[in-house]
Amino acid sequence: MDAVARAAARLVTAGVASPRVDAELLVAHVLGVPRGRLLLADPPDEAQRAVLEALVVRRAAREPLQHLLGTAVLGPVEVAVGPGVFVPRPETEVLLERALRMLDADPPIVVDLCTGTGALALALARARPDAVVHAVETAPEALTWAARNLAGSGVTLHDADVTRPGVLPTLDGTVDLVTCNPPYVPEGLAVPPEVHADPHGAVFAGPDGLEVIRPVAALAHRLLRPGGAVALEHDDSHPLAGREVLAGAGFADVTTHDDLTGRPRVTTARRS
Repeated sequence: MDAVARAAARLVTAGVASPRVDAELLVAHVLGVPRGRLLLADPPDEAQRAVLEALVVRRAAREPLQHLLGTAVLGPVEVAVGPGVFVPRPETEVLLERALRMLDADPPIVVDLCTGTGALALALARARPDAVVHAVETAPEALTWAARNLAGSGVTLHDADVTRPGVLPTLDGTVDLVTCNPPYVPEGLAVPPEVHADPHGAVFAGPDGLEVIRPVAALAHRLLRPGGAVALEHDDSHPLAGREVLAGAGFADVTTHDDLTGRPRVTTARRS
């Protein structure tokens, strides 16, 4: 389709990492069809071309694709996203996969810390309908998005700061799985332009990027039952540091896993 080719060419010039995919998704969004049916769709009419042009201009300015579409996908779920909340990334698919592999209780209790949009908590609940899932977030705007995405899902949303003591005290020693995709980028590290559209506090975490991971490890250890599992996403510069933090918090079987691009981005462990 000519509209896709023209949009992709604009995005190539702008330095967008996946210009063809983004162009196809934008055209499909404007036409109101799934991306896989673009070849069968009619070309955009004049009004649709105007809408598409405006979206391509915004994407070329490196506004996140998910903000333009209004949604993001994680595993089996699609969630609403926009300014004020961290946009789920494809690498978190590995966190979801590894977490589900470690979920051996029936029925399980799951806690997702730093839930943001609620995407990971929702995906876990969808994959394990028998699970009792809790999601924790503290940023007001993110809580609004999470509440919207988790409505009717059965997931319980908590307004709490995971870096402070006393979070979810009634669950101490009872949880089967803790997941967390926290802020973990070291301050000052160069990131793609799209990342700057995310809230600063949802991306960066102090000089070494571990200011949230450290208290999260301690909190996870307190919440988990013996043998319970934790699955944590982190910066690709953190495989050793992440393992050391979890081991220092009392975890065993600490293992780092690569994401879809071969970078070490997820560490799992069990409470001994």
